[in-house]
Amino acid sequence: MGVEDADARLEEPKDPSHGDLATNVALTLAKKLGRSPRVIAEEIAEEITSRISSHIDTEDFGIESVSVAGPGFLNFKLSSGQVASGLMEIIAADDNYGRSVEGGGESLMVEFVSANPTGPMHLGHARQAALGDAIAGLLDWTGWSVSREFYYNDAGAQIDRLAESVGARYQQHFGQDAEIPEGGYQGDYIREIAADLAEEHGDRFVEDPLSEEALDVMRETAVRMLREEQDRDLSDFGLHFDVYFLESSLYENGQVESTAAALRESGKVYDLDGAVWLRTTEYGDQKDRVMIKSDGSPTYFLPDVAYHMGKWGRGFHQAINVQGADHHGTVARVQAGVQALGLPEGYPEY
Repeated sequence: MGVEDADARLEEPKDPSHGDLATNVALTLAKKLGRSPRVIAEEIAEEITSRISSHIDTEDFGIESVSVAGPGFLNFKLSSGQVASGLMEIIAADDNYGRSVEGGGESLMVEFVSANPTGPMHLGHARQAALGDAIAGLLDWTGWSVSREFYYNDAGAQIDRLAESVGARYQQHFGQDAEIPEGGYQGDYIREIAADLAEEHGDRFVEDPLSEEALDVMRETAVRMLREEQDRDLSDFGLHFDVYFLESSLYENGQVESTAAALRESGKVYDLDGAVWLRTTEYGDQKDRVMIKSDGSPTYFLPDVAYHMGKWGRGFHQAINVQGADHHGTVARVQAGVQALGLPEGYPEY
């Protein structure tokens, strides 16, 4: 037809009855040729049909038939020999079918599930587990050096509320009048943790359940027991993680503090109403975000930025996070935080 730069693309039709492959090339040629796409498609189909009928071995040709549909779509039905040749390839490759070296052995992290150790896992976590493990498996199969990571949010206000909730149930266990704090955790599993504490420590903390020592024990015991339960659930689900990373370690080794200092040095931080803000709007966020609250405590996204800077520092310049819908709001601010510290746009991927 005299067109040298024709954009011919083959796709699988949504409706299998339309054939095995389809193309809209006639529609893309219509403007260049100044002709009806339907007429162009019919001419192409006629030429292909002619070649099929004149071919000695139609199986070798690979196409059984071609038809025109709608305004000018071409639908192809593959010959049985062509389909069988694909099966032979699969059989010959055996367990290695689909494997490739596309990733070139480059390190890549997939972080998924990362459930807070404040309660049992639910179906949403199971979805993330299945999705994350499938993504990690596909990447591993295509030549990436994949590390599966679980990030435990075992620090911050939510863990303090967990400890206080266990403390209240611990007091109730010994007949004391105590209430779960506002925003605390009400589940029966809190009673179970409190009962274990009572068995191990007796009434040692009843008189002063909010002492630093008491809350440390409540916090440590609750997180440990809930992590153990989560680990059992993940194991029953057939999941294996290469790394279990603790948020608390970011505070212990000074990474949260050093990240806050680095962000301030970047010039992307300002003070307002006693709080420290990060100019996340410069990186596409809807509004600037509080990084450190007026009471001096960090918001949850500051340790997240520190954690992802650590990922990069560990050599994972490709990182994918599989998160639930309740975490989608954190995407822009975390990406903004790491960009402010020099990492590329779009890191990590979600």
